[in-house]
Amino acid sequence: MSLFGSLLAALIIDSLLGLVGVFSLYVNDKLLHKLTHSLVAFAAGAILGGAIIHMLPEAMELTPLAPELALLGFVIFFILQKYLHAHHCSCDDPTKTETPYTIIFGDAIHNFTDGLTLAIAFMVSAKIGWITFFAIILHEIPQELGNFAILLHRGMSKGKAILWTFMSQLTCILGGLIGWFFSPTWLIGPVLALAAGGFIYIGASDLVPELHRNEKFNKAPFTFTLMIFGMLLIWGLEFLMGH
Repeated sequence: MSLFGSLLAALIIDSLLGLVGVFSLYVNDKLLHKLTHSLVAFAAGAILGGAIIHMLPEAMELTPLAPELALLGFVIFFILQKYLHAHHCSCDDPTKTETPYTIIFGDAIHNFTDGLTLAIAFMVSAKIGWITFFAIILHEIPQELGNFAILLHRGMSKGKAILWTFMSQLTCILGGLIGWFFSPTWLIGPVLALAAGGFIYIGASDLVPELHRNEKFNKAPFTFTLMIFGMLLIWGLEFLMGH
């Protein structure tokens, strides 16, 4: 499969994750909370592993400013979360006051950047592309489950919640196509570094605190094991897909 074909496959699979919220309709809240907590722990390890083990070293080979740009990416994602509510929280927080459409807009922005990141990653190589894809989908699943639950909690009907979460997920395809067709070669390294910084922010400042926040189901040894397993999975892909 060509690199562009691989990117399209990754974008289509990613867009279909917008329908994962339907799963929550058939699972009781207690089990769903446990499942999403486990997925968040696994995703935290995977996304940190992908950023630090693969994306940042690759970016450093392409641009000498990779460390500085990674820090900038960290700051940009902080701003996105702070002011656009593009969060990755897996559970509803009753203290939050965002409207359903603010949540959808923030999710759409986040999914667009995911698509752009995937495009840049596949422009580097198939290996970096698929590793980035795995890291993205692992944190997308608990995020989309959480977003769906929040929309229902805010009073949106099930049908509208399914439609809007799916529509917001489709922006990843737009981001991917724009990234593939309109990103000049010289921009690949800088964008990859920015994305690595963003992934580090998501893992360390968003997903890991989420594990601490949900103390009821937070069994430290089990959570730690899942997080390490996520890191090992991403590290192992290096050997499965070749150096």
